[in-house]
Order: sequence, then C-alpha cells, then structure tokens
Amino acid sequence: MSIEDIAEQLKKMGENIVLIYAFNATGKTRLSVAYKNATKNSDNGQHTGVYYNAFSEDLFVWDNDEDNGGANIKLNILPSSLNRFHSFLYENPDAVMDKLAMYSPKFNFKLNPYENLENGIESITFVTNDDEDVPIKISRGEERIFVWCFFLALLEVDGWSNTQDAHIFIDDPVSSLDEHNIYVTAETVFQQIERHYLKKKIIITTHHIGLFSILVDRLKKGEKSDRYKNLTKIFFLKNIGGAYALGTPRNSVFLFHLHLLQILEEASRDQLYTHHVVMLRQALENIASFFGRGNIGYTLAQIGIEDHENAANVINSLSHKDAYYYQSDLMPPAVEAVFRDVFAKLLEKYKFALHAG
Repeated sequence: MSIEDIAEQLKKMGENIVLIYAFNATGKTRLSVAYKNATKNSDNGQHTGVYYNAFSEDLFVWDNDEDNGGANIKLNILPSSLNRFHSFLYENPDAVMDKLAMYSPKFNFKLNPYENLENGIESITFVTNDDEDVPIKISRGEERIFVWCFFLALLEVDGWSNTQDAHIFIDDPVSSLDEHNIYVTAETVFQQIERHYLKKKIIITTHHIGLFSILVDRLKKGEKSDRYKNLTKIFFLKNIGGAYALGTPRNSVFLFHLHLLQILEEASRDQLYTHHVVMLRQALENIASFFGRGNIGYTLAQIGIEDHENAANVINSLSHKDAYYYQSDLMPPAVEAVFRDVFAKLLEKYKFALHAG
C-alpha cells in the first residue's frame, strides 16, 4: 500500500481514536500530510481538520541577533494560515501559560505582534523568571514544549478548531523532550482525547514507546477505559521497501515488547526511575499473554525468580501507583534490586535480541 492508501484507510475507519506507533523515518509526517489531502473539502479544497506535525514546529525559527551580541534574541513565527487566529493568544496570553504550567517552565515569555495585530504574532521573546529585562534563548526541548503549548492554546480558538472540526491529527509531539516531559505531554494528549473523542476523530502518531504505552494503557485498561476502548484502534505503521501497512499489536506483540525491553536496557545502563517498573510489568504481561497466561507471576516463575510472588507484589505495587506521574522519582534501591534481577533473568531466559535503534 502507498501512504495515500493508508490515509484513505484511516479516513474510512469508524473509530474516533487512532493511535499509531512507528519508527522514526517510517513516514509519520508524510501520513499526516496525506491524511490532510485525503480529507480536504471536495467543494472548496479547504482543510477539514487541524494538525500538529513537523511543519507546525518549522514555523518557529530563532533570530539570534548576532550583529548585536544576542541583545534582542527572539523566536520568530513564519507567516501561515494560522496568523489570523493569533490575536486570541495575544489578547489572552494566559491561554498559552495555562498549557505551559504543567511543565513547570523556568522561563517566561512575551508575545510580540505585528504592528497590525490582524497579521498575527511576529515573534516571542523569552526571559528568565529572575530577570525579565534580558532576552534568552531557551533549550531545544523547552522550545518544543512551548510550540506544543502554543498549538494547544490555538486549538481553543473559535474559527479554526470549530470550523476545521472533523479531526485532530497529532504527529509526534515529544521530539527533543526528556523522559519527564514526555509523560507530562502524554497527559496533555489525553486531555485532548477526553475533550473531543465524541465529536472528532483524533489520530496520534509517535515513535516514542513510552508515550505510546501510556496512551494504550489509559485507553484500553485505565479507570476511564470503558469510555474509550471500543472507540479506539491501535496500530503499528510499517514501511517495508516503500510499501506501507498498518499492523495491529495482536499480530506484532513481540515488536511492542521488544521496544519496551530496549528502553529498559538503555535505562538500566543509565538511570532507573519508578516508571521503568511500569514498563517492565507491561513486558512481563505481554510475554505471559503470549503463552496464554493471565498474570506476570507466570513469567516470573518461568525465568527463575525464586520468590516470584514477592517480586510480583513489588512490581504491581508500583505499577498501581500511577508511576508514570511520578517519573522524576528515582527507583528505590530495594526495588532496583528486584528490577535488575528480573530483567537480567528475563533476557537470559528468552535470549531477546535488543538492537540499538
């Protein structure tokens, strides 16, 4: 299938929530463009939905003001069809700050409009909370967070989201973010699902297994999952020799947990946090499911954990504490000992080939 065929497949799908995992460079952004083209109004060629993708991020370009030693450094916004909606944000700067607050930013900002506000916002000046007179350049990750929150605020502007109201397509909102902010971003995405899932189709694509697994868990198993699970489709986007296909987790169960295990292997060589216990539990559950069993105790026993009931209790206790929302907590030493024992024996037993990617 071509990427245009995949877009048509998504267009015809009856479910309102579509979550797609894909490797980087598989074609997620191309899919968002193909979907935009496939869903244009046939009468006037206008877009029927709203989009966040790499092109949204590319509208923001730094002016480093090198001739003046960075005295007036700012983030310029390139002109686009969105400029006519910027006046809402300029008149209501708290709309962006309200979205940004979840990330506990260490900076403040000022929106700089064109002389004619109808032309929108020309640039953003960033300052520290301690010195609002000296412009600064924020990090790449902070920039991505700001752009994402700017977009989230625009979603609430009448005349854009309420006119192009058929769907929301969110493509990888976590580029350049650290682990902490990825989990915060998952919450902001889920808020969009909660707000719009009965009225609009919401398509989310990502390369990040953590973001993907959080959303899958909340949509399929979370406390509110009864609202969403029958309206949700989960896919893996594959590109094999230029031919695209949407696979399902049931057909690709090892693809899913191999990615989980790869993330855990990297974390075990760097720094372990409590949310990694949640990922380990998901991997153990997938393996137990593959063997037709219903709990992680089976997997723990199979890999040779002597006190597998105690290990299961440790893993389950942290997994049930919404550890994704305490992701800044370092893994306690006693838990880390259990984690490392389980993880090492898991790899030893099943000989998973974990390749850096």
